[in-house]
Amino acid sequence: MRRSDFDVTNSVQVSSPTAVLAAIEALCQPTWPELDLDPLRRAIAHFEQLFAGKVPGFHGVDTVYHDRQHTLDITLALARLLVGYERQADSAARLGGARAVVGLITGLFHDVGYLRRADDRGSRNGAEFTRTHVARGARFLSEYLPVLGFGAWVPVATQIIHFTGYEVPFARIEAQVRDPRDITVGHLLGTADMIAQMADRCYLEKCRDRLYAEFVLGGVALPFTQGYPQVKYASGLDLLRQTPEFVSDVREKRLDREFHGAYRYLEILYGGRNPYLEAIERNVEYLRQVLRSENWQLLRRRPPIFAATADPMGTMRGLMLGHIKRVWSGG
Repeated sequence: MRRSDFDVTNSVQVSSPTAVLAAIEALCQPTWPELDLDPLRRAIAHFEQLFAGKVPGFHGVDTVYHDRQHTLDITLALARLLVGYERQADSAARLGGARAVVGLITGLFHDVGYLRRADDRGSRNGAEFTRTHVARGARFLSEYLPVLGFGAWVPVATQIIHFTGYEVPFARIEAQVRDPRDITVGHLLGTADMIAQMADRCYLEKCRDRLYAEFVLGGVALPFTQGYPQVKYASGLDLLRQTPEFVSDVREKRLDREFHGAYRYLEILYGGRNPYLEAIERNVEYLRQVLRSENWQLLRRRPPIFAATADPMGTMRGLMLGHIKRVWSGG
């Protein structure tokens, strides 16, 4: 049985920065033998402190879907994609170790924009930054990469982080990033972000219980059009009903078209298989069974939340219900 906070291979505890770092080192060291991984080690140590709320100027992570496990799961998937790509690329197209490390650090902080800063006046939860969190993450990278000695990579990292979001059209990113190898890293990053979360063992429960709550606070579930609230997702169950179409759309438009099927670079690591796509297909098929039966008791997993607050789900529910009440009362 795959454990709730383990990766798709059930071999790496993706709630543990130490376990994820060890797995990444085991991948990177044979691929780039001369690579200095100390900047990555420092970045992961900083990530752990930052998300725990122990870095001055920042609150810890309080989002319930985009928690610490989510980020570490994506970062591990990205490491596998980078290594899989490098092991089969032509010499002229290879990324090199430094570019790979910058990509991993970008992946590690791709959702740091959900963390509230001390000067974010009036914010109650990081989910309120759903629509702008990628740009906020780019700001963080512009400040943090020079600390690690990667200041020269700021123009690249602050662009390719947008392959994980919807704030900047991909064509604009690709027009501003000149080296095709950097674009490749961006495609691998965007791919990792999508496939790791959809392959999560508890993806369905997390969408229903956690992502919907974040979408409410972030203005995605009940967006305003011409001053009036609209209903995009009426509930967590409504979000699940739309999930099969969402996964199909992501596969066709993002993964296959915009990211050029970059997920295939994993296959060299798994004897031609792709455990992430297999897990995604299992999740969608199980969801279809649930939707046909309308037996929501089949979604009964209650995985832990790796956040910095004592009762993140209880707090999130209270904020969500208050927000919904204000939206419909016009307050």
